[in-house]
Amino acid sequence: MYQVLDIGNTQIKSAFFDGDQLVARGMEGGLVAERAILSASGKVPDELIASISCPIHRLTCNSNLPIQIDYRTPETLGTDRIADACGAWKLYPGRSCMIVDAGTCITIDLLDAEGHYQGGAILPGLEMRFKALHHYTAKLPEVAYCADAPLVGKDTAESILAGVVTAARIEVQGFLAQYRQNFPLVLAVLTGGDAEKLKFDGVAMAPDLGLIGLNEILKLN
Repeated sequence: MYQVLDIGNTQIKSAFFDGDQLVARGMEGGLVAERAILSASGKVPDELIASISCPIHRLTCNSNLPIQIDYRTPETLGTDRIADACGAWKLYPGRSCMIVDAGTCITIDLLDAEGHYQGGAILPGLEMRFKALHHYTAKLPEVAYCADAPLVGKDTAESILAGVVTAARIEVQGFLAQYRQNFPLVLAVLTGGDAEKLKFDGVAMAPDLGLIGLNEILKLN
């Protein structure tokens, strides 16, 4: 039994795997892991580490990976992005993938069909955009996400929704169109807390992508 932990900027995810099967989520449940792996983009709580009794592998760019990292500065690459790429390679082996992780930031990563991580892009997340428009202006309100974001806003709140939600979705689709010029068969894979808000036709939804990737990495370490 393996335990995987993904510490992001706003939330902590934990899951238990028996082989390739995700059998439980969270820290509780009475399961005992023989080994654990930790990916941390945010601050690691001391009490979390103290609660885990088995050996913990901390993911870095120097960990044994099922993919190759072709990034100029791998030491600066977020381990969440590494885990996502490894998860995509597990779910879609031999397929080039554009991985979109919609969280505090929206990260876009390109994995080619040979399992080489090429790099990607970092965009402001939805909540960050809503807050920035309110914070850096005198009169714009802070608007909450709405599933029915319009293409053309008929008032200020709708205009903000159109500018944030619709534009973010178009940005992602624009990256996909550009990537397909060099990788025609690239598959768009969407994960993260805001994935449902950005989904579009033809995208593969993979809510457990990073957790699956961490489990694959732990097998090699």
